[in-house]
Amino acid sequence: MIEKDTYNTITKATEPVLHKDKNSKFFGYAFPLTNEEDIKLHLEALKKQHHSARHWCYAYQIGTETISYRANDDGEPSNSAGMPIYGQIQSYNLTNVLIVVVRYFGGVKLGVGGLISAYRTAAQLSLDAATIIEKTINIDYLITFGYKNMNTVMRVIKEKSLNIINQKLELDCNIIISVRKSEAQSVFQIFDRLYEIKIKKL
Repeated sequence: MIEKDTYNTITKATEPVLHKDKNSKFFGYAFPLTNEEDIKLHLEALKKQHHSARHWCYAYQIGTETISYRANDDGEPSNSAGMPIYGQIQSYNLTNVLIVVVRYFGGVKLGVGGLISAYRTAAQLSLDAATIIEKTINIDYLITFGYKNMNTVMRVIKEKSLNIINQKLELDCNIIISVRKSEAQSVFQIFDRLYEIKIKKL
C-alpha cells in the first residue's frame, strides 16, 4: 500500500459569497491556513468588517499527518453552524483551511434544520469560489559536506530533481532539501551511503 503523501487545500482567500434565507444574510469566507494563530486574525478582521452582524461561526482543519480541527457555533444552537461548515471542509477533502460564515439575523427564526442548511450552503458556496490545489507532503533534510564533495551532492540533487530550500556553500557546505514523503526514505539512503556526507532530518 502506497502511503498518501498529498493533500488538498485552497490557494488564496476567497471573495465573500452571500446566501440569503428568510431575510437572514449569511456571508461565507474561505481562507488558507499555515498555522492556528492566523484564525484569530481572520476572525478579528471579519468582526471589525461586520461589526453589526449577530454570529461569526467557523470551522477549520489544519495539518497533514496530524490533523487538528474545530467547529464553533458562536451562539447558534449546538451543532447547527460549526459542524455543517466543517462537513463541507470534509466533503471537499481539504486541510489547512478556515471557513467563516457571518450571519446577519433577519428577524425570522430559521429553526435548527434551517440553520444547518443555511450554514452548510454558505460554506459550500465559499469553497465553490475557491481555487483548490493538490500539494505534496514533504520532508526536509539537512545535508552537510566538505566543499570537495560538492559535485557528488549536486549530481544526486540533479538526478533526483530535488528541491533546494536553502544552501550555504563555503569550505563546509550545508544544503537543505525538501523531498516528497514517498521518496524521502530512498533519498535519505542515497546520501547516507555517500562517504564524508552527512544527512539528517529537520
